[in-house]
Amino acid sequence: MRLDDSTLTQLPTDKPTYDRSQISVGIVHFGVGGFHRAHQAMYVDRLLEVGLAKEWGIAGVGVMPADRRMADVMAAQDGLYTLLLERPDGTREARVIGSIVDYRYAPDDPESVIELLAAPSTRIVSLTITEGGYNIDNLGDGVNVFVLVAEALARRRDRGITTPTIVSCDNIEGNGDVARHAFTTYAERVYPGLGEWIGTHTKFPNSMVDRITPVTTPDVVDVVATEFGIDDAWPVVAEPFTSWVLEDDFANGRPPLEDVDVLMVDDVTPYELMKLRLLNAGHQSLCYFAYLAGYRLVHDAAGDPLFADFLLAYMDDEATPTLKPVPGIDLPDYKRTLIERFANPGVKDTIARLCYGSSDRIPKWLLPVVRENLRTGAPIRLSAATVASWARYAEGVDEQDQPIDVQDQLADVLVPLARAQRDNPTAFIENTDLFGDLATDQRFVDAYVWALNSLHRDGARATLEALMRGDDA
Repeated sequence: MRLDDSTLTQLPTDKPTYDRSQISVGIVHFGVGGFHRAHQAMYVDRLLEVGLAKEWGIAGVGVMPADRRMADVMAAQDGLYTLLLERPDGTREARVIGSIVDYRYAPDDPESVIELLAAPSTRIVSLTITEGGYNIDNLGDGVNVFVLVAEALARRRDRGITTPTIVSCDNIEGNGDVARHAFTTYAERVYPGLGEWIGTHTKFPNSMVDRITPVTTPDVVDVVATEFGIDDAWPVVAEPFTSWVLEDDFANGRPPLEDVDVLMVDDVTPYELMKLRLLNAGHQSLCYFAYLAGYRLVHDAAGDPLFADFLLAYMDDEATPTLKPVPGIDLPDYKRTLIERFANPGVKDTIARLCYGSSDRIPKWLLPVVRENLRTGAPIRLSAATVASWARYAEGVDEQDQPIDVQDQLADVLVPLARAQRDNPTAFIENTDLFGDLATDQRFVDAYVWALNSLHRDGARATLEALMRGDDA
């Protein structure tokens, strides 16, 4: 059965029972991809289902060329889509999500998006624009998030309309602070005085978001159609686990998110560090070694005892000592659960997805662990080995001499550096834009070069075995 408003009540699965025609837009979200649809939009759908937050419906906005397809799907399906949850035991559940009640592709009509952002009813602007999306010096020409938001905020200021709250849901340490700096700096460039107004009035709460959400494949589309009877052009698949920790600092009201298990806190930093340095950096610790060793699916690698032991050792010995106390969280249990989540065979997350955009990820998630442990004298051998595994992967050829498609915005720079390291072992980490002064720290260099040499000489699996035996110590 096709998926749209006209068929919603007839669908043979869990679906909204609220009247979507009565939902108004209170949240404008940039970057409607898999994660947003599995996470924030799901939480708002939960609120709507229990009769709360009718004024907090979501309008999605796309700005990238790749977003045009999402615009077409959202238009054809009235914003509806299926969220498919894959449990570790092989069972599944599906729900149609109805919280996205509008979608606009900004390049087609930027003025309508600006006016939507400027409307008094828009009280939250949220973002999943990727870790690299906050670089305002790399925007290029045309329509982008910062152009649209700056113009809308200028209109709100001039019209005497209260500012919205801007909520980053990207995997960046201090994501709200990063967003504040980017938006205020950009606004001040184009509208002198606006940056100061934003800095004074607009709130940018930090948040921690957590749900493993792989890319939707044709198999997911087929499962939704055959098992749940829904003809959905772009469903989203995710693990059952979900978490959102959000600082309770809003400029103009917010939905009662605590009623659907969002943890509202005064300071998100401890939770954020826990997630970024354990889950996100853990993914990085896994993916390059795994790809080089021949794995292509995350659950296969995480189910290998050698890789699981390496991940847990990294988390216990190197990441955990850099964390702050995390109220209400059992850290040993969280770490054990992470390994189980990574090994969930139903999710079918790909190693390639984890390897994507490494130059945005490693510096934000793993290198802070390295630097903190260098400062305190704590171990760095496993983190350094992960950096070496990235460098070896970035050579663009695997251990069977097959090409690796290195997907990174800096690939043109990184691949030649990686290929030079056969002659100059520190060539890769001498890129100061990514690594700062790490190439001058002898303790890091020794651990890194040992791992890189081992990867070249013995391969990924033998290198992990040596690390776990302590042969590098």
